[in-house]
Amino acid sequence: MRTSALIAMILFASTLPALAHELPDTIAKAPPAGEFAAVSSLVPLPDFLPGMGQLFVDPATLPAGPFLAYDHDGALVSTIYMLPLKDLNPDNSFDNLSAPAGKVDHVDVYYNAGHPGVAEPHVHVVLWNIPQAEESRVAQ
Repeated sequence: MRTSALIAMILFASTLPALAHELPDTIAKAPPAGEFAAVSSLVPLPDFLPGMGQLFVDPATLPAGPFLAYDHDGALVSTIYMLPLKDLNPDNSFDNLSAPAGKVDHVDVYYNAGHPGVAEPHVHVVLWNIPQAEESRVAQ
């Protein structure tokens, strides 16, 4: 199945930068440098989304991202890709997805029916940089 191959590719690609031990200064703290903008400044969403954190994205990369997610203290906790279900088919691929923060502790993949910014049904692929026990940093 193509979706399984895509997820396997993401998991493999996310392990490649695992040798990096420090976050790049440009993204370690919110707001990240470069073309990244707060998602809340682009679409009608709150500044902080429980379970995800404060999100930043380069608008040119929408809808897939990467979205950089920060905790209440402005520390990067994860990178999120939002992959539209309609694009998960044999005619499309998502190549060279990066893990900007380097080391990935674990990965979550789940369905989302749509929300402002990515209205169509999609899959969230969350590359967590923190241990699962610390996900509470973005729980509320």
